[in-house]
Amino acid sequence: MEKKRLLAIIDYQNDFVCGTLGFSGAEKLDAGIAQRAQEYLAMGDPVLVTYDTHGENYLQTREGRTLPIPHCQPDTEGWRLYGKTQELISGTCCTGLLYPVRKTTFGIAPETLVALKKEIGDLDEILLVGLVSNMCVMANVCTLQAAWPEAQIIVDASLCASFDPALHEKTLDVMQGMQVQVINR
Repeated sequence: MEKKRLLAIIDYQNDFVCGTLGFSGAEKLDAGIAQRAQEYLAMGDPVLVTYDTHGENYLQTREGRTLPIPHCQPDTEGWRLYGKTQELISGTCCTGLLYPVRKTTFGIAPETLVALKKEIGDLDEILLVGLVSNMCVMANVCTLQAAWPEAQIIVDASLCASFDPALHEKTLDVMQGMQVQVINR
């Protein structure tokens, strides 16, 4: 029996790559993330794409008070996916396999996860890629693991990054301690 897999592309948006919160090295993930997405779509496997999304009240939120840099405002260039990943996702004809999710916090909201699980069904494997390792990738490891407790959670370390390389490595260690399979480290 074939494994039912899901690729989760976490916040691979312009603002985190080359915009207000961009950092060196984030752009290097683009070809690999686009290639993974293309592989999953070609095999008929679903692809979840999260979009960090903040409104005009961002600076009044807990996150905004801690990180007072407006970013990822809906439908702006900074909010869109980066590079080849954007081209692939916006140009795919496999729209029934794409699950775009706008999220206003680090992790996907519980009610959204319930709806996703109902629509996608059971999964054997969830692969996460994207940004930022120690923030939104980590948060979504936890939320996806809670929603699909029997799925093997995998993080491709070569397709995740952080503005702080040491914190990226520590986060990968913590994920492994949570029974996450970290590959390509």
